Amino acid sequence: MDKLNWTFSGVEAADGVGGVRTLTVSDLGVVFQPIVELSTGQVFAQEALVRCRRPEYASPPVLFDCAVAENACGRLGRLIREVAFGTSGDIPLFVNLHPEELNSRWLVRPDDPLCFHARPVFLEITESAAFTHFDLCKSVLNELCRRTGALLVVDDFGAGHSNLQRVVDLMPAIVKLDLALTRDIHRRPRSRAVVRHMVNLCTELGARVVAEGIEAVEELACVRDLGVHYAQGYLLARPATPPPNIAWPFGTSAPAIARGLPPVVESRPKPPPLPKRPRPRPSRRAPPPTSDVAGAEEQFKLPHDRKTKPPSA
Repeated sequence: MDKLNWTFSGVEAADGVGGVRTLTVSDLGVVFQPIVELSTGQVFAQEALVRCRRPEYASPPVLFDCAVAENACGRLGRLIREVAFGTSGDIPLFVNLHPEELNSRWLVRPDDPLCFHARPVFLEITESAAFTHFDLCKSVLNELCRRTGALLVVDDFGAGHSNLQRVVDLMPAIVKLDLALTRDIHRRPRSRAVVRHMVNLCTELGARVVAEGIEAVEELACVRDLGVHYAQGYLLARPATPPPNIAWPFGTSAPAIARGLPPVVESRPKPPPLPKRPRPRPSRRAPPPTSDVAGAEEQFKLPHDRKTKPPSA
């Protein structure tokens, strides 16, 4: 069973100095990829994806593998959020959490940038993390979402790492389908049947569904016809900074059902609206940054220091 250790910072366990621990906000960049609402063809939110400027950490998986080896995931995650919220602007934002971050106090600090973003924040974990770190996910993330108004997202849903009951118990607001289900879905009747039932199930449980990795118009038309709520992929926009616009291939009208696909059952219940995130009170101020992220406050502007803009069209 996972041990809840909210006081472990990841600094106390270090042996020596170097590696990921020497990274600062100036070493990190973030690119954004839009998540598009399929019923309107408009941007719903942007996902922040880390990019490290040091060549030895150019690959994000390598970066996080090294962070795990150094017990530095908590600090790294905090630096990434400093950069992400500092460069995203006033938009809804998906941010990824490594499961090892749940075991450190960085994520629950009251001065974390996610506590001060005026627009909706979505905390994204993988389905495998929901299985291997279930107790931490259920306790830490649920408490964090309760205190900050952030919403939980389960990524790679359908990858087979966990049983369905554990994902249901986490009560995510959004689930992202595993790439294996959406790739070439217009050519694979079995995958279409699985996705249709998964969408119906998630909808009945109050969660919305994102199809990732969409690279072809046929894939986009197919998942839209199957009732998927949102899509993300190179067809719509490649990750970029600042947050990019999208290339919507269908104009303003819904695409016709792809040739050869069975009709979608229209009696499917509609998902409830996502809960609104409470805005930070104007009097709320973040404490000065710690020495580990000194100067990070300059990397982002607190939302109460600017006027809130209406949601993007």
